[in-house]
Amino acid sequence: MMKMAVLVSGGGTNLQAIMDAIDSGTITNAEISVVISNNANAYALERAKMHGIEAKCVSPKAYETREKFNEALLQTIQSYGVDLVVLAGCLVVIPEIMVKAYPNKIINIHPALIPSFCGTGYYGLKVHEGVLARGVKVTGATVHFVDEGTDTGPIILQKAVEVKQGDTPEILQRRVMEEAEWKIMPKAIDLIANDKIEIVNGLVKIKE
Repeated sequence: MMKMAVLVSGGGTNLQAIMDAIDSGTITNAEISVVISNNANAYALERAKMHGIEAKCVSPKAYETREKFNEALLQTIQSYGVDLVVLAGCLVVIPEIMVKAYPNKIINIHPALIPSFCGTGYYGLKVHEGVLARGVKVTGATVHFVDEGTDTGPIILQKAVEVKQGDTPEILQRRVMEEAEWKIMPKAIDLIANDKIEIVNGLVKIKE
């Protein structure tokens, strides 16, 4: 059974999708050991508690330096003996020490089709604002492994979503979550939990 730590910063809709997928059997051979947030007021922590999952807050405000916060976050994750770290709406920049501690064991969901609308500055609604400002007709979401760069790790799954006339950033954000994020994140976790993924020359191969 693969153990996961899920890192969140806000409402936890992707966390809910993961918990629902485990309950329904869409994700097999995996369980959430802990949910960790940098934000003590994140509703995601309540979602975890209601589901009987341990919920912890590790806030940068509680530490003198970013380095001390990074070390505390890593130590908290390691204390649960997890096999996979899932970033589900986590706005913390993942430090290099964590990437080195969990090589190809950290995954992230990004609300666009990488390499479009990604990298520094593209997070949350800013992604969808960028999509609408550019006038593209198709957007989507990407699940990828996390490396030392920003949104640069090997891509696991992507799903396209139509941009419609009259979309606002909020409306588009909701459609991308419902049609893409909440589907491909659980699918990626299930693939990893059942050893269906390998990385060859920096690219993800999905085993039959």
